[in-house]
Amino acid sequence: MMPIKIDELLAWYEGICPEILDQVADFYQPQARFKDPFNDVVGQAAIRGIFAHMFATTTNPRFMIGERLVQGQQAFVTWVFAFELKGKNYRIEGGSHLVFGDDGRVLNHRDYWDAAEELLQKLPVIGWPIRCLRGLFAVHGE
Repeated sequence: MMPIKIDELLAWYEGICPEILDQVADFYQPQARFKDPFNDVVGQAAIRGIFAHMFATTTNPRFMIGERLVQGQQAFVTWVFAFELKGKNYRIEGGSHLVFGDDGRVLNHRDYWDAAEELLQKLPVIGWPIRCLRGLFAVHGE
């Protein structure tokens, strides 16, 4: 069993740019799964496609890595994803559960973040109904 590549993977995420997307194969197994609130894909090409789409649809996307917890072949990492969309700045706070295979590369990557709070309620048109629903279900102080 190879040691997990957590330090290298997180450095790659912090420096990710279109020119290094082909390095996905260095960090993800051929049949790795990547799941987030909008995607659920399997395979290096599909994972690379998620990042290519990120660069095609956002301006200046970047990841800032926070804390990491590592136990055996698993890790949980907190992060902030910052980007610009149509001239407006966004920040999404989230975390990733990573399971590494015997070769030290990622076998399963699951991102956890609140799509409604972190993104959807900030967008024009759909943001207002989401904010109303959140207010309806929130516990208000007495």
